[in-house]
Amino acid sequence: MRSFVTQVNPLALLVVGVASVFGSLAVRDLDTGLIALGAYLVAVLLLTPSLRYAALCLAFAAFAGLTVAWSTWRLGGHDEVEAATAALRIVVLAWPGSVVAGYVDPVRLGDHLAQNLRLPARPVAATTGAMQQLGSLTDAWSQITRARRARGIDDRGWGRVRSIGPMTFALLVASLRGASSRAVAMDARGFATAQGRTWAEPATWTRLDVAAAVLGVALAALPLALHLT
Repeated sequence: MRSFVTQVNPLALLVVGVASVFGSLAVRDLDTGLIALGAYLVAVLLLTPSLRYAALCLAFAAFAGLTVAWSTWRLGGHDEVEAATAALRIVVLAWPGSVVAGYVDPVRLGDHLAQNLRLPARPVAATTGAMQQLGSLTDAWSQITRARRARGIDDRGWGRVRSIGPMTFALLVASLRGASSRAVAMDARGFATAQGRTWAEPATWTRLDVAAAVLGVALAALPLALHLT
């Protein structure tokens, strides 16, 4: 059960994330928001392999919700219930999508976009390459950190704060070099001029994928059903 998300194809995960955006629009009162958030919490606890990652996503979504709650309370007549409802709406909107986004494989997503949605091959290939490049930024940051330590640069305490600027610039340079190399490699393989393209891996929908998409729609429909009743 805990590996459910890693086995589902990327399009089904996107359905979960997009559906939560529409479901959050029905969070109009505090009870509906709490029940919707509780339903997503149960799904995350049962179906995701990394609770630490889900908790990190929840922390960022909660921070965004708190900023909305403060502005709603400050500008909306100091109504605590309305402010809390606005915060829950933001959490329900952002948290599910941010969790499933971490398990989207760019290569599999490109296969499904091209074969199932019939999107043009060149934009799909470019998007897949860009997502892979984005995913490699963490490794590049780790390499830059190790290189600085090997040179004896102190990154502890205040030195860590001062190193953010130089390391960010180094990361930007590394990402630009990687993007240039990837563009040349894609051009050498005919991505710029090819009209018809084949795909190495099949993009199939299984019963598990259908179940994930149905679950995402059902979770998003829960606040709407509660609001209507």
